[in-house]
Amino acid sequence: MNVQMKREKSESLFETAKQYFPGGVNSPVRAFRSVGGTPLFIEKGDGCHIWDADGNQFIDFCCSWGPLINGHNNKEVRQAIIEAVELGTTFGAPTRKENELAELILKNNRFIEKIRFVSSGTEAVMSALRLARGYTGKSVIVKFDGCYHGHVDSLLVNAGSGLSTFGISSSAGVTESVAKDTMVLPLNDRRAVEIAISDYREDIAAIIIEPIPANNGLILQDKEYLEFLRDITKKNNILLIFDEVISGFRVGFEGAAGYYGIQPDIITYGKIIGGGMPVGAYGANKEIMSHISPDGNVYQAGTLSGNPVAMNAGIAQLKICLQKDFYSNLNNKTEKFVKTINDFANEKNYMFKIFSIGSIFWFAFTDKEYVRTSSDIESESMKYFRDMHKDLLESGVYLGPSGYEVGFISAAHTEEILDNAAKKICNSLTKIFSASTERVS
Repeated sequence: MNVQMKREKSESLFETAKQYFPGGVNSPVRAFRSVGGTPLFIEKGDGCHIWDADGNQFIDFCCSWGPLINGHNNKEVRQAIIEAVELGTTFGAPTRKENELAELILKNNRFIEKIRFVSSGTEAVMSALRLARGYTGKSVIVKFDGCYHGHVDSLLVNAGSGLSTFGISSSAGVTESVAKDTMVLPLNDRRAVEIAISDYREDIAAIIIEPIPANNGLILQDKEYLEFLRDITKKNNILLIFDEVISGFRVGFEGAAGYYGIQPDIITYGKIIGGGMPVGAYGANKEIMSHISPDGNVYQAGTLSGNPVAMNAGIAQLKICLQKDFYSNLNNKTEKFVKTINDFANEKNYMFKIFSIGSIFWFAFTDKEYVRTSSDIESESMKYFRDMHKDLLESGVYLGPSGYEVGFISAAHTEEILDNAAKKICNSLTKIFSASTERVS
C-alpha cells in the first residue's frame, strides 16, 4: 500500500462543517458513514481527476454522480458558463438559451415532443407525478422496490405486506396519508404488476420505473420486462413514466428509451443536461404536455427553471455528446475497462463482478450471474466494498462512498488512465480476498 494519504485538512473542514450542517454534510451519502472515515473535501477537478483539500489526486469515477460525462472542467462547458455569467446569472424571465437547448434535445430525441426545464431530478419526478395524476384524474402511483426517484414525499415509501398493498412511509415527515397513494411492488415480478392492476385499475395513474435501476446497485432489467410494463399500462389506460435522471443522455443521447426502443408516456431527466449545473427536465408528447400550466390546469413553476447559465452549459455539453461516435467510443472504453477487471476476478476465482451498461458500472461482491432485484444484493457484501473503498482511496481512485452506488466513466478518461485504474482495482481485490482468506483460516 502507498504511504497513507494526508487527511488533516479534510478532517478539519469536516469538524467545522458539523457545526453548520446536519451530519456535517448537505446530502447524506457524502458523510462516508457506509465506508467509514472522514469525507474528502474536494478543491478542484480537471478531466477525469479530482484533488482534495490535502492535495491528494484521484482518478474520479463518481463524476458528480454521473452528469460530468465530458469530465471535470471541460473547456467548452466552462467557456459557455463564463459567457452566460457575463450577461447575468438569472432573470426569472424567458431567454433564447431555453429555446436553443430545447431544440437541441427535441430534434435528437424521438421519445418526447415537448419539454419543461426544472432545477433538479427530484423536481422533475415530482412534476411528472403531478402531471400523470392531473392528466388521468387518478391518484395512485406504482413504484418498484429498489428504484429511487429522489426525495419526493410520495416516493419515500417502503412496501407493505403482500403483492398488492400500499406503501408505508420510510422517512420521518412523510405522512401516511401521502404514502397511501403510492404502491410499491417488487422489481422483475410480472405477477405482482398484474395483481395490482387487476385490483386497482381505476385508481392507478402511472407506473414509474428507472428503466436502468442505478440507485441501489445496477439491477438491470430484461428488455422483455420493460416491454411488458409498456404493454400492460397501455392496455389499462395507465401512464408509464421512465425516470431517466441517471440513464438519460448517459447510455445514449435518447437514454434508456432509445437503448431499448420503448416509448414511455413521460420521461424525467437530470443534471447531465446542464453540464453539471443544477438542472432537470421532464417531457412527453404534445397532448400530455398541454396539461401543464399555463396551457393546462396542472400547475408547476420555478424561478430558476431554464436558468440561462445552466442552459448555456447544457448546450455546450450536449453538442459534444452529439459528435460522431461519441457514445460508441465512450461505451467501448467502458467495456474494455470492465472486461479487464472481470477477467482478472474470474481467473482468481474471486466472488466479484462488475455489472455495466453504456458508461455506467457497478462493483458487486457476488457470484450471481444476474442481479435483478434489491433482494439479490447481500448486505454482508458491503463490508468488502468498505475495505475496497478505503484501499482505493489510498491508491488514488475515487468511487462514490457507498457500495450501492454506481460508477461512471467520462470522455475524459483515457484508455491509459483506465488501464492504470484497472490495475489498482485488481490489486485491491487481491488484498481484500487475501485478507478474507486469512481471517477465515
